[in-house]
Amino acid sequence: MYKSILMSAVLVGLVSVAQAQAEQTATGHSAKTSSLNPAQSGEAVAIGDLTISGGFARATLPNQPVGGGFFAVTHSGDADDRLVSVSTEVSPRVEIHEMRVTETVMKMRKLEGGLHIPAGETVVLEPGGLHLMFMDLTQPLIKEEILPVTLTFENAGEVVVPLAIKAPNARKSGDHSTHDGH
Repeated sequence: MYKSILMSAVLVGLVSVAQAQAEQTATGHSAKTSSLNPAQSGEAVAIGDLTISGGFARATLPNQPVGGGFFAVTHSGDADDRLVSVSTEVSPRVEIHEMRVTETVMKMRKLEGGLHIPAGETVVLEPGGLHLMFMDLTQPLIKEEILPVTLTFENAGEVVVPLAIKAPNARKSGDHSTHDGH
C-alpha cells in the first residue's frame, strides 16, 4: 500500500508522501487514487512531440463495474503515432473505445489496433466519442480524487497522466455539474 501511495505522489508530483498517507488515514480511501486538488491536475503532460491535456474521469456509483476517462492529445511532430495501451491500478483492463451512430443507433466498440494520433493534429477523447473504458473496477472512482493513468504510445513511449475525477455526468475537464443545484 505504501508503494502505491509513494508512486502516486511521485508520478503526479503534487504532494509529499506524508500528505498522501495522512489523507488516506483521514478519509479511508485506497492508495490507488489520490485525494489531490483536481485543479492541480489541469497541467498538460508532454512526452516527445505529444501533449496530453484536459484529462478527467467520471466518478462512479458504488459497485459500478466500469468507468470512463477523457483527455486531448496534441501531436506537434511530423510522424504519426499511436496510443497502443492504457493501464491504471484500479482497473485490470483498460480499453480504448469509440462511439458512433450507425443507422440511428449509437454503438460503442473497442479499438483493437489502438488509437491513431496523426502528426500535426489533436485527437480528443470525450463523452459520446472516443474515450477510455476502465473495466472491472476494483474500487469506485471518487469525485475530487486523482486517478493516475499510464498511456503507452508506439513512438513517444510511456507517460503517466493524472485524471481529475469529476461528477458522474461531467462533459469536459472543467465541468463540476452534479444536477444537485451546486
